[in-house]
Amino acid sequence: MMSRLTKMIECGIAAAALAFAAPAFAQAAEVYKDYTPAEEVVEMTLVKVDEGQADTYLGGLRKTWAAANEVQKQLGYIKDYGIYGVPYGDNEFNIVLIIVFPNTEAVGPSKERYLKFLEAYGKANIDAGNKTQIELYNKIRQIQGTYLLREVTFTGK
Repeated sequence: MMSRLTKMIECGIAAAALAFAAPAFAQAAEVYKDYTPAEEVVEMTLVKVDEGQADTYLGGLRKTWAAANEVQKQLGYIKDYGIYGVPYGDNEFNIVLIIVFPNTEAVGPSKERYLKFLEAYGKANIDAGNKTQIELYNKIRQIQGTYLLREVTFTGK
């Protein structure tokens, strides 16, 4: 008798769960109908800079990362870039580097883009940046992760 009652309760719970789940399935969003993914792609790199080394790191980024991104922006390869300090949080990262690409294709490798960038920025600058990364950045910071983001805009109701 008890097992039959238990089975009935289990069936009732399962039926209730299905009843609540059905509206959730009915409300699932549909791409290009309910929302549109942006063409732009944002690369976000989370960096943990050692305590007391933020000014050193930012000074280096100005000469290397920012300078290279400025050339890429002038060439039209990226739309924008930025550096953000993280004034508070769980202390997993304290600098965020952002690069805004016009589309997914611009994130991928391209020999043509690389050669034009090399011509505009110069091999000496690339070599100096690589040296700075090896001799300085690798000693005072850790990359916590790099992520590609795409904004989603809801349409209609």
